[in-house]
Amino acid sequence: MSDVVAERPVAGPEAPVLARLSVLDRLLPVWIVVAMAVGLGLGRAVPALPGWLDAVRVGSVSLPIALGLLLMMYPVLAKVRYRRLDRVTGDRRLLVSSLVLNWLVGPALMFALAWLLLPDQPAYRTGLIVVGLARCIAMVLIWNDLSCGDREAGAVLVAMNSVFQILAFGLLGWFYLRVLPGWLGLAQVDARFSFPTIAGSVLVFLGLPLLAGFVTRTVGERARGEQWYEQRLLPRIGPFALYGLLFTIVVLFALQGGTITSRPWDVARIALPLLAYFALMFGGGFVLGHRLRLGYAKTATLAFTAAGNNFELAIAVAVGVFGVASGQALAGVVGPLIEVPVLVALVHVALRLRPRFAV
Repeated sequence: MSDVVAERPVAGPEAPVLARLSVLDRLLPVWIVVAMAVGLGLGRAVPALPGWLDAVRVGSVSLPIALGLLLMMYPVLAKVRYRRLDRVTGDRRLLVSSLVLNWLVGPALMFALAWLLLPDQPAYRTGLIVVGLARCIAMVLIWNDLSCGDREAGAVLVAMNSVFQILAFGLLGWFYLRVLPGWLGLAQVDARFSFPTIAGSVLVFLGLPLLAGFVTRTVGERARGEQWYEQRLLPRIGPFALYGLLFTIVVLFALQGGTITSRPWDVARIALPLLAYFALMFGGGFVLGHRLRLGYAKTATLAFTAAGNNFELAIAVAVGVFGVASGQALAGVVGPLIEVPVLVALVHVALRLRPRFAV
């Protein structure tokens, strides 16, 4: 994504933050709406296309989606200054706050919203609970970068979420689908989550672009110097993050366009708890970061890592456990339908809140 904010000269200290975004970044909501429309149109116009796209996979990983996510992640991770990560790992307030929001508050909130708003829809409810367990390890870096969050903090929190995702996803799934409903006298769901599916998702969507970004920065700085790397190379590869994001959205909506357009009322019902979830998690993260005086950059990073979800993992798990035509899978697919435009809007909210933070 193109560089923004403090890295660019402006007319004065009071220049609006949003005015300093590139044209590509300012019009991101437009590009996303266009990408959604293109994906839905392709899915409807070429009925065989979803089958062709879904057939190109290795295990549970869709190769077209993997390609888009890798293209999206690589430029962002190439921007991370890896030599500065030690200053992030030493900030216990940030790390503990992120763990609490992501692995205690997030799953519990989604569980509560799913049962409160979808009491008569067990399949959609279960799908949303699975979405709540899949903490974001990919697209969140795009929102963090656009909102001028702390890149190094974002990389650390995403890596930390990845480790916890491998270790805790199956255990939390058992707790929220079997144990907690039993304690509360609610209906229980028998589901087994595949460890290879979870580990494979983390490896593909974080491990590969993280390695590529680290190697690119290390080799580039050694060969040509930091100034050349920051001022010449990064502006050239940065826009590919946007291209990868839009390609991913087109593929996702082409895969599920028929399902989404044929069941609009179901999509609306699934969307309601998702909207509440994103707003509460983002707002809670911002309030907590402000109270802890983390500063704007780390607060934005904390809020977006708390609000985002790993929709690819949630879809893969829902399809693998419940089937591709299941209500659980539909709930997973509706996730990015709602998440992408909402978090783009929250990027603008975050940037408007930035002047309220002391520098």
